[in-house]
Amino acid sequence: MNYKELINNFITDIIDKDIKTGKHNKIITRFPPEPNGYLHIGHAKSICLNFGIAIKYNGICNLRFDDTNPEKENQEYVDSIIEDVQWLGFEFNNKPLYASDYFDKMYNYAIELIKSGNAYVDDQNAQEIKDSRGTLTTPGTNSSFRNRDIDENLTLFQNMKDGQYKDGEKVLRAKIDMLSPNINLRDPVLYRILHASHHRTGNKWCIYPMYDWAHGLEDSIEKITHSICTLEFEDHRPLYDWLLDQLDIYHPQQIEFSRLNLEYTIMSKRHLKSLVDNNYVRNWDDPRMPTISGLRRKGYPPNAIKEFIYSLGIGKSDGYSSIEHLEYFVRKELNQISNRAMAVLNPIKLIIDNYEENSSEILEAKNNPEDENSGSRKIHFSKELYIEKDDFMEDAPKKYFRLSIGKEVRLLHAYYVTCTHIEKDENGLIKEVHCTYDPDTKGGWSKDGRKVKGTIHWVSAKHSIDAKVRVYKKLFVKSNPYDCKDGGTYIDNLNQDSLNNINNVKLEASLDNCSTDNYYQFVRKGYFKKDKDSSKKDLIFNQIVNLRDSWKKHTK
Repeated sequence: MNYKELINNFITDIIDKDIKTGKHNKIITRFPPEPNGYLHIGHAKSICLNFGIAIKYNGICNLRFDDTNPEKENQEYVDSIIEDVQWLGFEFNNKPLYASDYFDKMYNYAIELIKSGNAYVDDQNAQEIKDSRGTLTTPGTNSSFRNRDIDENLTLFQNMKDGQYKDGEKVLRAKIDMLSPNINLRDPVLYRILHASHHRTGNKWCIYPMYDWAHGLEDSIEKITHSICTLEFEDHRPLYDWLLDQLDIYHPQQIEFSRLNLEYTIMSKRHLKSLVDNNYVRNWDDPRMPTISGLRRKGYPPNAIKEFIYSLGIGKSDGYSSIEHLEYFVRKELNQISNRAMAVLNPIKLIIDNYEENSSEILEAKNNPEDENSGSRKIHFSKELYIEKDDFMEDAPKKYFRLSIGKEVRLLHAYYVTCTHIEKDENGLIKEVHCTYDPDTKGGWSKDGRKVKGTIHWVSAKHSIDAKVRVYKKLFVKSNPYDCKDGGTYIDNLNQDSLNNINNVKLEASLDNCSTDNYYQFVRKGYFKKDKDSSKKDLIFNQIVNLRDSWKKHTK
């Protein structure tokens, strides 16, 4: 992937100018997730942007965990994030970094801020602080503890660190301006008391930095040149700048861009966690989830996700992208990398009456017509086959080009067959379709030059493999899941039919030992990938995407 060509936007314009003027000669970015859940496709946009910029400019991108909230963070989330970043094809500089690496430095910086008269310890509780901050239309009011002298603040802050107070009993606040039109500058909280064990530091700390305090310090310590954030942090930039200026330390440039929103899904980690915790989905990696791990399990190739993201461009306006747009790039990639195979999802028995009893033969088919180097595979052919129920119609209309009584069709990679009669069960349902075959049409071509319009796929009954298929639909019934009736929630818009389990699927024998790493096009059915729940006795495939491309039509 050519990142130098793919990544050109208003942010790279800023970087180009900075390099030209000599402001920076080494570009350093970072991707700073909080390890409180699994990453979703919205995070993938930030990953692709930050790591892509680093690659474009031969720079560095740090993977840094903003682990400042021990009650919601754990090692499972850390491990999943590392896996996601690497799966997308990006390598971070050396090893992952952590906000917790800098807790001692952050504490010392807080002492400097107190000494300069720019921070104070407040005894107000969370609700009192919230009430005193005012609103967008009303100013805030000063805390009665705002004018504590420096020595008292230093002593109280040390006592906070030493564990002498209960959770919420005191906080450290920046002393800025309670009358500021930007609420974020109305004496924001920098540290809170939290007696909770941290997944890396254990019980060493009982005070933890707030995000706005930690964010800028981490960027400064790591000498980040361009701190690239989503638009919700734009109003926080004045605070980011104020804190770094007051400390007079290295000052990165924060730049904001629009986040990625995808129709028929949600991007809130809190709400995604609720889906998991309340068993609306199986786990974070459920293929219906917009998480990177869910998309990976469903079978989305990493390059398709990256191409989709880069196709959107980088701007300043939030909007919704369609799932069909994403699926276009998934199909495009899968068509190139997927081996073909035959699978019958809704089988009915096809018997070739003039084929020798107990006989079989081996046919050959290309693995992928789009890839000359993909080779070929062996396919078993026998007297009894499985075909799709939809590929036979007893009373067929004129333009029905599949199988019906008296009609001839091509069996893919095999022979022409003509339906002669059918057999039904006691309920009047078709249980067998009987045909004759033309032995002179091996390979699917007639020696006499006659042509047939219909081609259907099949699987040898004697050699078939039993499997299950999971077909996924959109997780929500509305393009905006938060569009609810009064009093409703996004839960009300969940699609109750988002998963369709298909049993009794028949696969060609070549899929017997397939890997969960491989992608397959089940001819005429779509793209599929073996699920990790599979076993030798219970083979399960996830449908990645069907063959139909609706997005391309919409864009014409």
